[in-house]
Amino acid sequence: MSKIILSAAISGAHAIHDRVEKRLEEALEKYGSNQEIGFPNTAYYLPIIYGMTGEKVEKLGDCPRVMRIAENLIPPVPADNLWTPYLGPGLDAGMATLFMEEIEEAIKYIDGPNPVDGIWLGAADDVIMRERGVEFVDGTAPGFCALLGSAPEPETAEKIVKELQEKNLYIWMSAHYNGTTVSEQLDSIGIQLGWETRVVPYGMEVGSVVYSLGFAARAAMSFGGAKPGDYRKVLLYNKNRIFAFVMTLGEVTDEWYANAAGAINYGFPTIADTPIPEILPTGVCTYEHVVSNIPHDQIVQKAVEVRGLKIQITKVPIPLAYGPAFEGERIRKEDMYVQFGGNITPAFEFVEMKEMDEVEDGKIEVIGPEIDDVEAGSALPLGIVVHVAGRKMQEDFEGILERQCHHLINGAEGIWHMGQRDIVWTRISKKAKEKGFKIRDYGEILHAKLLGDFPSIVDKVQVTIYTNEKDVEGWLARAREKYRYRDERTAGMTDESVDLFYSCTLCQSFAPTHVCVVSPERLGLCGAYNWLDCKAAYEIEPTGPNQPVEKGELIDPVKGEWKNIDQFVYENSGKNVERVNLYSMMDAPMTSCGCFECIVAFLPMCNGVMIVNREYTGMTPCGMTFSTLAGTVGGGNVTPGFVGIGKVYITSKKFLLADGGFHRIVWMPKELKETLSEQLKKRAEELGTPDFVDKIADEEVGTTEEEILPWIQEKGHPALSMEPMLA
Repeated sequence: MSKIILSAAISGAHAIHDRVEKRLEEALEKYGSNQEIGFPNTAYYLPIIYGMTGEKVEKLGDCPRVMRIAENLIPPVPADNLWTPYLGPGLDAGMATLFMEEIEEAIKYIDGPNPVDGIWLGAADDVIMRERGVEFVDGTAPGFCALLGSAPEPETAEKIVKELQEKNLYIWMSAHYNGTTVSEQLDSIGIQLGWETRVVPYGMEVGSVVYSLGFAARAAMSFGGAKPGDYRKVLLYNKNRIFAFVMTLGEVTDEWYANAAGAINYGFPTIADTPIPEILPTGVCTYEHVVSNIPHDQIVQKAVEVRGLKIQITKVPIPLAYGPAFEGERIRKEDMYVQFGGNITPAFEFVEMKEMDEVEDGKIEVIGPEIDDVEAGSALPLGIVVHVAGRKMQEDFEGILERQCHHLINGAEGIWHMGQRDIVWTRISKKAKEKGFKIRDYGEILHAKLLGDFPSIVDKVQVTIYTNEKDVEGWLARAREKYRYRDERTAGMTDESVDLFYSCTLCQSFAPTHVCVVSPERLGLCGAYNWLDCKAAYEIEPTGPNQPVEKGELIDPVKGEWKNIDQFVYENSGKNVERVNLYSMMDAPMTSCGCFECIVAFLPMCNGVMIVNREYTGMTPCGMTFSTLAGTVGGGNVTPGFVGIGKVYITSKKFLLADGGFHRIVWMPKELKETLSEQLKKRAEELGTPDFVDKIADEEVGTTEEEILPWIQEKGHPALSMEPMLA
């Protein structure tokens, strides 16, 4: 290891130690050792410390113990003439740095300045971690860039960040240089920051880089099956699964070196724009450890190369940057040039299958006004009609491809889209118009992405865009007929009406024993895959995670058990799960990976169940928060009395059929109840209990069984008179 880097990293660790030690002493004197400490809404304590050592830092009094661990890791500053190819002393100093900075950042939540201030977001809570962490598992986000410092000017910062976004990477920003930060530079020129755009300003001090590496540690424990304290598994998971790197813009200080050394432990290399000493031999990292003096127009590509990322992006022929990072972008009315739909004008999207000779691939037409024909602030009707043809295309896939329009269009910078079918609302920003974006470019996006993302079923794509009211209204009537046909066909599907269910083993990379079984009446627990989606996915990728499974002999129609399903789950769970009941949470429930939208838990006093969604961070009547429950239920475990589900399954006729079904629900968060209000009321009416939803308690009634039991007794909740759930 370069003697300069080794010496600088260790010197930086010593400086950080002296600062944090003093800060901790002051906090202990001011607040006492029993003062609670931690990052808000997380079950992982201080996650780097917890992941690497197993230490649960819950109070200030726990911190001195961790400081002693850090002190034992920091070696003396080496002599000037020392050089060694061995990274060990520098890596130890780096890990100690992360422990100490994590304590320092946690103290800020007590003593100030609060890390959450203005543009600074501080630590990600467990809701964000689970929502975003899944993207690192399924490949939606191939990795992240921990970006330190600032560019020479905001425009350079924007170019670097946009290039990272186009490669679908998250950008997690920390540290200042030359009086500013990349975060502040981007904010100064109106670039949207936040989780929605994947441009995340953690904090202006270099120590806030622990939020990035803490996220990585939590991902290993949540999705990788690593136990707290199993540092080897935590680090290897990150090296092999979370393709991240550090990018430094500006002078690298001793404290930056110390943090970079900490990141190298994870297998995350550093790429710098300044001529610092390099560490080119491979070892801990996949390739080089430190690469320097890279020009700004080459630094992103070099970082991708050094980290070993394999990114495949279909170039969309539009005059804007394009990638999933832009899907969360918002366009306010004052920034809008033209809009369509949103109950202001009629707007819809419609995908229709045609024969091969009926589709002219690449033909894109706009019938009606183009963007140059209208003034800023205008609203136009919009009809996007997509005709697709393919040798393996089926009518069943029309709706699936149609649902892709939302996120495909949203991938363009400066374009905002929401809704589907005939409830579309989309806007083109003034900036996009200035860069040359046209209405026809909606068609360019759909043509490029449908061909690129669905090559096994889509061979030709033709797009016609209508922006005049007469044609829009005419096509809308035709589209609505097809929408109704699809809904009736899908709604009429039952588990009994098909011979095949589908598996989903996408999450086995982090939950090796988990096998999701998707049926017409039970969608995947992530909420993203229903039966038709899995069927389409199998056609698209026959060797992929969605495989058809013949049901075979029916063992129990009430619990939902079939002989072939049991055999498939047994073989594909590594022979860990012998049987599964699709309609029961009490007897052999389906395994849960960690991607579930909701968790259902048994409440014995109430003889019913509670349902909690991942967005709810409060306490629940089973005595655990969603985060704690997720750690118990997830990881591919079979947990009788608990089960992970998708939201739509709540109103399925097969919901907990063997355990009493829909009427077992006694508690759910108010927000979830409001989100599903229409579907819940419809299901209650089907069961002849139209007032049932009003008998479901929420957090305003209570968050313990003792609080909600009298309330549901007063309401006459049907669960109280049903057979006991525990036999």
